[in-house]
Amino acid sequence: MYPTYTCSPPMSGNTKAYLTLNSFEAGGEGGGPSECDGKYHNNNTPVVALSTGWYNGGSRCLNNIRINGNGRSVVAMVVDECDSIEVCDADHDYQPPYPKNIVDASKAVWKAIGVSEDNWGGLDITWPGPTENTKWNKIDSYE
Repeated sequence: MYPTYTCSPPMSGNTKAYLTLNSFEAGGEGGGPSECDGKYHNNNTPVVALSTGWYNGGSRCLNNIRINGNGRSVVAMVVDECDSIEVCDADHDYQPPYPKNIVDASKAVWKAIGVSEDNWGGLDITWPGPTENTKWNKIDSYE
């Protein structure tokens, strides 16, 4: 049996998290389309999924968060949930539930914070929560 979580660590001005790599494209290892908008997203766009508690029932959908890591920062749009409750089903690509402190990011996020591709996969980061209470106006691609 896998541990499951319904909450995430409390958010502060400098919340600690663990950055992981995910594909948000159709046919990628991320499973189905994003929870926030029912769409797939280009991996060259800075998008993320948050652990169940931080996802907060979708209240952070399509809002920006700032990710600080590797001495740099990047703003990314929340498009999905890293499910910390459901386990090993087709909608989740048969993966175990995520831990409670995950920010799962597209390759654009990893590029923007300057991590070399051979080191993509896991990185301790901080994030202060939503950068503002407005929706994403422009999506930049990093190719």
